[in-house]
Amino acid sequence: METSVNDLKNKADKMNPQKTEGPVAAAIEEYTARIPSDMYLWAALGSMAVSATLKVLRKDEEALFVGQWAPSFLLLGVYNKLVKQLGKDKYRD
Repeated sequence: METSVNDLKNKADKMNPQKTEGPVAAAIEEYTARIPSDMYLWAALGSMAVSATLKVLRKDEEALFVGQWAPSFLLLGVYNKLVKQLGKDKYRD
């Protein structure tokens, strides 16, 4: 068991020794860095407002569905901010 864990760690270390992002992650970072961070906040607030409106209209299932978007928008906003500030490959040649 111990040997297999060490083997797995060694394989993982050899897979990406430069610790660079892959082409898909790099493309996503390139695109998302262009979106203003406050857009995600407004999207989250908008989904909460729509959810509250649907709840008042007694459309409970729709209200729950739309209300669950808010955390996803906020998480995407955090990702966006991290990419902008700490993007690992930001200063790569």
